[in-house]
Amino acid sequence: MGTFRVDVEIENPARPGSRAVVPDVLVDTGAELSWIPASILESLGVTRRKHWRFRQADGTIVERWAGWAGLYLAGTSTVDEIVFGEPRDLVLLGARSLEGMNLRVDPFNKALVDAGPAPAAAIGGAQPASPQGSVRFALFNAAKILSSGNLRRLLVPSSYLLRRS
Repeated sequence: MGTFRVDVEIENPARPGSRAVVPDVLVDTGAELSWIPASILESLGVTRRKHWRFRQADGTIVERWAGWAGLYLAGTSTVDEIVFGEPRDLVLLGARSLEGMNLRVDPFNKALVDAGPAPAAAIGGAQPASPQGSVRFALFNAAKILSSGNLRRLLVPSSYLLRRS
């Protein structure tokens, strides 16, 4: 797939309005947390809140502090736990930050794009967005009706039935 980098804006959520641009941040979906140089987080007044231990690929353990920061990228934002990176650490945009911004990696264009509608557990008045969703929605409702014992309500329109080819 290859790698690519993006520019990220960082903000202290306790002091909205003042942001720092962090250039060339490596997008790393294999990293849980984002790693930003401590000097940038400290300049924004981000507080060290949690002590983490990380196992590196060679098995060694490194310890770092993390704090809460706002991240802005590709027209969206999130607040996430960010690692205070030390001088020799990579500067990374991790999976949790990407998920918080509802972004996914487009491997062909080496870009971050909107991940589409986020999964939800909505029921009741929710309507499916696709025919496949309609089938799942109908089967879910049928299961609810069967479990309630009210079989007279189980009238499934033929448009919801799957045909075998």
